[in-house]
Amino acid sequence: MRPLLAARFLALIALAAGLSFLGGCGTPAHSVKVDAISRPARADAQSYVLRSKDPTKGEENLRHREASDFIRTALAGKGLYEAPSAERADMVVELDYGMEAPRSKIERVSVPVYAQVGGGVRYDTVPSTDSRGNATLRTVAVYQPPRNEIVGYEEVPRMVTVYEKYVRISARENRPASEGRPPSELWSIHASTEDESKDLRKYLPILASATVDYIGSDTSSQRTVKVRADGADVDFIRRRGADPAPAPAAPARGS
Repeated sequence: MRPLLAARFLALIALAAGLSFLGGCGTPAHSVKVDAISRPARADAQSYVLRSKDPTKGEENLRHREASDFIRTALAGKGLYEAPSAERADMVVELDYGMEAPRSKIERVSVPVYAQVGGGVRYDTVPSTDSRGNATLRTVAVYQPPRNEIVGYEEVPRMVTVYEKYVRISARENRPASEGRPPSELWSIHASTEDESKDLRKYLPILASATVDYIGSDTSSQRTVKVRADGADVDFIRRRGADPAPAPAAPARGS
């Protein structure tokens, strides 16, 4: 049943992405950097318990609950499900998110180049009446002011302040430490994007959607993916995160 639910989830994501593409251009895409690491893992590790990596972000914190729901939806895309209790979970998934300190950088931006075109004097022939009342034609000068038009673009440097928003997810075996060694890490993923916005809440579903294809995978090196804030996949993460479906029941240990 769980593989079927995962397949349906992925089918909905694919359909939504296709409809989004057919719908035409939307908002500019955000560049999200994704770095994922996977280590030899248990093939049967499917259930998890989700915890906060940062103890200062309480489990009942509204922002943390919202971020957790987004990540639950992303994990469901890989066929993973939340265990009914911490004791029955195969792994512990830890979530960390936030915004780094602002930093300044120089970027090159494209600006329009304007030039005055047109203008000058033209001569028109207009009807007139002479002193004797006779109809006649006369030539008059008509002044045409120049107009500004874009004649091209040029790139210029600009100093900007950017804020890096990030989401980090890691999974480890759900077992006690042995001989002073912590449980083995199964996989981890780090997604981040930076721009001039300080709206972390807006970027959480964007970052969560970027992780779906890389959870439990190894990217070997950092990848950059394009994600639109109004894309169907982000909207799906956002809507499912706001009203997550109940997790499927987990099988009893040993069954």
